[in-house]
Amino acid sequence: MIYSRGFDQNPNFREILNPIARRLALKDKTIWGERAENEAADRLDWVDLPITSRQLLPELDSLSAWSRELGHERFILCGMGGSSLAPEVIAAHYSKKLEVLDSTDPEQISEVLSDGLARTCIIVSSKSGTTIETKSQLAFFQREIEKLGGDPREHFIFVTDPGSALASHGNSLGVRVVLANPKVGGRFSALSAFGLVPAALLGIDVSELLDDAEVAAKSFALPNSEPITVAASLAGSPFPEFCDSDSISGLGDWIEQLIGESTGKDGRGVLPVIVSRKHDNAITFSESDMKSVHGPLGAQFIFWEWTTALLCYLLKVDPFNQPNVAESKERTSAILKREATDPPLIFEDNDLKLYGNISATSLEEFLERFLEIQCGYIAVMAYLNRNSNQISSLRDLLSVRTDKAVTFGWGPRFLHSTGQFHKGGPATGLFLQITAQQNSDLDIPGESYNFAKLISAQAAGDYEAIASRKLPIFRVHLKERERGIKRLLAAAQSLQN
Repeated sequence: MIYSRGFDQNPNFREILNPIARRLALKDKTIWGERAENEAADRLDWVDLPITSRQLLPELDSLSAWSRELGHERFILCGMGGSSLAPEVIAAHYSKKLEVLDSTDPEQISEVLSDGLARTCIIVSSKSGTTIETKSQLAFFQREIEKLGGDPREHFIFVTDPGSALASHGNSLGVRVVLANPKVGGRFSALSAFGLVPAALLGIDVSELLDDAEVAAKSFALPNSEPITVAASLAGSPFPEFCDSDSISGLGDWIEQLIGESTGKDGRGVLPVIVSRKHDNAITFSESDMKSVHGPLGAQFIFWEWTTALLCYLLKVDPFNQPNVAESKERTSAILKREATDPPLIFEDNDLKLYGNISATSLEEFLERFLEIQCGYIAVMAYLNRNSNQISSLRDLLSVRTDKAVTFGWGPRFLHSTGQFHKGGPATGLFLQITAQQNSDLDIPGESYNFAKLISAQAAGDYEAIASRKLPIFRVHLKERERGIKRLLAAAQSLQN
């Protein structure tokens, strides 16, 4: 089961949602209106996953046996957004090691490569097989495996939709391909093959996740159920704060993508804000806290999916589309064929460059003026090695100086998550983009560009997409990563003095 506590009671919204929850249990495609009907018709099978995903169990047992027989000691997941966030949460929850590569940063990819690939199983997850990050990673690691004299059939597993480009490539290579339900969208896929294949390979009993989800979901269509109560409360809270509990690490990041990308469109939306310090208003996952949703992990997954679908009804948006995600992809593709145009230069020294449309003669002055800009929320977007996680403390340092919500996202990962909210949600954001000089690089087989060019194009494309909406966006470019990060954190710390 799953339980919530500390949420504002909104009887009007709850009364509205009670009949909608009953319709959701029946997978009624008309819930979100005529414009969303076609999309919903192809995206509602997540409702049944706690039951239908059991059909995968024999195949998952076979995969696990195959992996044990080959002696795999290391598991790498190449995937973005919904293909990677849920597996990462599952692995952390069960204290299993899964290396998630959801970046095009050459430094981060080099770290993965430096540990060797001999006894490695690489899980490549993509619904379409055309996601540029995952497609590039696959080409790179396939070549590296072959350079070592390895057989791709002993190192790769593909998880994808039937008929996708990735399925075709997998069949041509003779690698194992697990087909997911095509009527489940990526961010609603935690209990599908995308979440369960990595879990099974790590030795996790996935039937436990499905059992817990099935038990919890039985009550969701009842009047004033837990997802109805929480959705009704979140509808009046545009920037709810979430703080992970020790028992379920990373769940907040998964919820951030699920709610932010599902609701952030048509100028509306709810954007979860992940905080590192627990306080009474922050939503946690521990029953001992003031405001929480507590229950086992499988139940959490299906609960938040139901809550998001109901919340989208209240906000009058289609929960299953992501119209502005494609925009950044298109801009990236265009920039890969030309040189990106830098924004106006504000300031430069030995460690960094500042770009944007304000005047400043130092990093400290820039941050002061940045925080004076009127906005509804602040988004920090770091196109860096995610293992350089000290930069994420910038969120806390900036939030001390403002009463606005401050979010933090790793690029290009957030482009498949909160990037939709940035461009499609309320046009009130203030954006700080962080990029870095590449000290080394890796080529991408079959492409005219390399990973350094790719991540730079992704940052530039997103900058263009945000700037085209006349939203305030600035860039800090680190000429030397380590020194630049230290400078940036020190400057933010000085704002508190």
